[in-house]
Amino acid sequence: MSTSSVSDIRAGRLGAAEYAAGFADASPAMTASQALLEAERCLYCFDAPCTTACPTGIDVPSFIRRIADGNLRGAARTILDANPLGGMCARVCPTETLCEQACVRHTQEDRPVAIGRLQRHAVDALMQSARPQLFTRAPATGKKVAVVGAGPAGLACAHTLARHGHDVVVMDARPKAGGLNEYGLAAYKTPDDFAQRELQWLLALGGITVRTGWRLASAAQLSALRDEYDAVFLGLGLAATHTLGVPGEDLAGVEAAVDFIARLRQTADLATLPIGRRVVVIGGGMTAVDAAVQSRLLGAEVVHMVYRRGPGQMSASADEQAWAQTHGVTIRHWLAPVEILGQQGQATGVRLARQALVNGQLQATGETETIAADMVFKAIGQTLGNPVLAEAGLTLAGGRIVTAPDGATPLPGVWAGGDCRAGGLELTVEAVEHGKRAAHAIHARLGATPQRAAA
Repeated sequence: MSTSSVSDIRAGRLGAAEYAAGFADASPAMTASQALLEAERCLYCFDAPCTTACPTGIDVPSFIRRIADGNLRGAARTILDANPLGGMCARVCPTETLCEQACVRHTQEDRPVAIGRLQRHAVDALMQSARPQLFTRAPATGKKVAVVGAGPAGLACAHTLARHGHDVVVMDARPKAGGLNEYGLAAYKTPDDFAQRELQWLLALGGITVRTGWRLASAAQLSALRDEYDAVFLGLGLAATHTLGVPGEDLAGVEAAVDFIARLRQTADLATLPIGRRVVVIGGGMTAVDAAVQSRLLGAEVVHMVYRRGPGQMSASADEQAWAQTHGVTIRHWLAPVEILGQQGQATGVRLARQALVNGQLQATGETETIAADMVFKAIGQTLGNPVLAEAGLTLAGGRIVTAPDGATPLPGVWAGGDCRAGGLELTVEAVEHGKRAAHAIHARLGATPQRAAA
């Protein structure tokens, strides 16, 4: 992105040491002694609420007890048997609103057991060991499954199917597999190329082939997949972003936050990545927080997050909001954008209308204010944005695929899961559970289906 005379957008705002410090691991790994002390805080509850609160059903007390016993390999097996992407989920899950929120210690001491960090400790120990592979494939079934989308849902589905002995081909439009884990998460949450290291661990099981640069672009393609494979799983994610629908949205310097994050994640030298001196992020979710904090870490001097409702309605957790504020991000509530201002084709600010609840409805009060900005990032949600799916006969609700609880769609032989599935929470851990559950359903179906003749 070039710098115009009316903006201050440039690369290299900081020194190498500042980039390294800013984008270092946001939650450093525990030492062995720290993990042991923390594990001993667990009460090993029967019918543990933390396990119930985990979307993938990890037996939390069991893996923590194994850590306390010094059995890190056994702890990792417990975790990865339930969640094959347990290493990434340990880093990015909002544990404060899931397992740790349900922890009995949370109510007794107002400080839950650090379940997420303990989970990472066990999985990291396995992956750094001489024998990182825990699982073996069942005997080959001769069945082939196509997985469209190499994000958390697709990878979890592929790994689970491969363990059952099926051959899986994972197809993805991006140059790298990983989906959200590779392109959509803040760099400080997944340093040291962890997404790709976890991917390589997962593929080492065998039976999974990854084909990148493949995009589902027609109903005929989906029909061909159904003919060629014994089952199809759609883990497409959400490829399109919502627009603001306000004047000035097409100005230079205005960009979807997910595109900014993806570009940052694929930039080897962050000193070459331009950032504005003044940045406004529109939205109240975790993507907005990631974009805002990383703007600051790249050297932006003033960063505002603006959200049309109050703090209690933000989808970013309280911890995420505090993280943003700790890094110098100013969060403004009850403000909705009405225009992106600009000069010479370049964004220079955002005009916002103050909002209020009137009889339960959000309404403009008539007051406006303007925040100067060289760059404006839109983080107001994503959508599937693929007309092929409806054309192929899939049922959509709110622009997402309607499925049964096990991921089955009304289209015979096709399952779906992850963010593309209607009614989800848009969490990595939930996407993993969708993929795993669909894989078990596919396996059950394929076990009752005669093997197709070789072509």
